[in-house]
Amino acid sequence: MHQPAPAPAPAPAPGSPPKPLRADAARNRAKLLTAATELFGERGLDAPLEEIARRAGVSIGTLYNHFPSREAFWEAIFPERLATLERVNEAALAAPDAWDGFVVYLEGLFALQAEDRGLNDALAQRFRAAGEVEKACNRGFRHAELIIQRARDSGQLRPDFEPEDLVTLIWAMSQVIRESMETAPDTWRRCLAFFLDGLRAGAAHPIEVPPLTQGQLGEVARSR
Repeated sequence: MHQPAPAPAPAPAPGSPPKPLRADAARNRAKLLTAATELFGERGLDAPLEEIARRAGVSIGTLYNHFPSREAFWEAIFPERLATLERVNEAALAAPDAWDGFVVYLEGLFALQAEDRGLNDALAQRFRAAGEVEKACNRGFRHAELIIQRARDSGQLRPDFEPEDLVTLIWAMSQVIRESMETAPDTWRRCLAFFLDGLRAGAAHPIEVPPLTQGQLGEVARSR
């Protein structure tokens, strides 16, 4: 007698933990994350996905099974990478002198960017951030606002330097880092020293051009 087909398994409830991966699938995912972290660090966020698959020793189909888009890789890698900025933020805010804390923040931020082309691309907004990456960037920007305000209140940072000006400084320094990384990896430090001298309150003079608005920053970021 013909037996009826078994009823399909019920769908997992919303919010339930994902089903654990098989051991071989978990190994493939780990290899892909390792390869992607290395390649993004070496080449930036536009590193070829095919090269990531080759370095991980898996097929491109396996890569897409685990990470259906380039953004999926970023979501898996960069929140933890961006979390390293928390230590920089804490050191900057803990510095007894507010100007020294501001310098600690900028030097720590750009040192991290110089170590990792992918992080450099992410912080320079060369690719649109979303999800956890966007949240991590927003948290970092809020901490930066505190560091900037503290330095301005001390009278050492020029009073017209706004958090939006930090964004344009990151864009400029990220390009210096990107272009000089292979031949002179410490060039950014010399460039930053010039910027810092210009940011001291004692060297300031009125600037007629206002900082970019949030809307303008968004437009520039989208165009990048």
